[in-house]
This record gives sequence, structure tokens and C-alpha cells, in this order.
Amino acid sequence: MTTRHTLLAAALPLALFSTSALADWSATITGVSDYTFNGVSQTQNDPALQGSLDYAFADSGMYAGAWGSNVDFGDDTDIELDAYFGKFAEINQQLSVDYGIAYYSYHGQSNSSDGNYFEAYTKFAYASELGQTELNFWYSWDYFGTGAGHVISMVAHTIELAPNHALRASFDISNSLDGDKFAWDTNGKSYHHYRLAYQTNLAGFDVEVAAENTSLDIDTADERIVLSVGRTFDL
Repeated sequence: MTTRHTLLAAALPLALFSTSALADWSATITGVSDYTFNGVSQTQNDPALQGSLDYAFADSGMYAGAWGSNVDFGDDTDIELDAYFGKFAEINQQLSVDYGIAYYSYHGQSNSSDGNYFEAYTKFAYASELGQTELNFWYSWDYFGTGAGHVISMVAHTIELAPNHALRASFDISNSLDGDKFAWDTNGKSYHHYRLAYQTNLAGFDVEVAAENTSLDIDTADERIVLSVGRTFDL
């Protein structure tokens, strides 16, 4: 399971301040106080070190990349490695779309790969004087290797508080389409996730401090503050 969605967004929202966004090859190293996937910790509430390697195809808007992180699911699975391929297109000066496909893989024990799966995504962004509004969707037909269909829907808005200072609020719903194959808890097959993040760039480092919570009643998905510090390099 995966800032994979923030990686692809999502690929981080912190790219708002990145000076490397147009580079053909780039690499990003990020440290996080907790690796959360839609509000659910993938590291048992512990820190994670993450990295990505990305290539942007000149002028076409197409891109490809790979991303990795340590994980802890309470077994011997300890590494997540993802790959993605997509296209970003500007429809007009205000509206853009980003769509593609990602593959998530897990490593560490003999059956870790049972959780591997593909996911398709489409993200719309609308920029105005009031900031940037996003409407994002992710769909998997074999979520976490369970054979269940799964949809994540997100609405988000980012406002610039001052030059190099932004605030991003988001709300998303994770919903299993096959509750008999996969459910988030005994009370239902879906849950809500709320997140409010402050983003800036300090001395070339992308910094984010986020407060988040979910409707799940588990200790790896309760209210928390997450700190992220990353740096992107042109290659």
C-alpha cells in the first residue's frame, strides 16, 4: 500500500517549489517521520527513507519513474518499490490533466509479492487567483493482490499564503468495490481521510508539515502530525 499517491500527485505536492520540475532526469531523496498512505501508516508509525528516479520526455508531457520506501506491515515485508508511467497535459491556461498507470511491489519475504498490484490514475487541476483545485482518482482492479476492485477519490485545494509558502487541504475516500474480498474494517468497506499541510522550500529542501486523521478506529490511522523533508537533484 502507498506518498505513493502524493508521489504521483502522486510527483509530490512539494513540486510546487521545485526548481527541477523540467529536468529530463531527476532524483529525489525524502525523509518522513511516518510513511502514511491515505492516512494509514505503512511503517507502524515509524519514520521512512524514500527515493525516486524520474525521467520527463521533452515537450510531450510524458514521464516515467520509480519510487521506493521502507515499510513495516508487522511481518518480514520491509521494502516497497513502485514504477509509474504517465502523461501531463495542459488543456488551457487554467486546466490540466495528469493520467497514467502505476505498479506497486513489495519485498522482504517469500509471499510479499502476493500484495503487488497495478493502479490507474487520473488527476485534474484548475488554477485560479484563489489557488489550485484538484480532483483526483485512482482505480485498481486487484487491490493489494486481493482481487478486489478499489477506488480512491480526492478533492484538494492549495493556496499560496506568501511567496514560497503554501497551504494544501485535502479530503479523500478509499472505497472497496468488493467488500467480500477486501474491507478496511469490520464496520464497512470504505473510510475517509482528512489532511492539512503547510509546504515550503528552505535552502533547496522541500519541507512539509501535515496534520491528518481518518475515520478508521486503528492506532496506525489515528490523528497525527507528519514531517517530510526532501531534496530533488537534476541528473
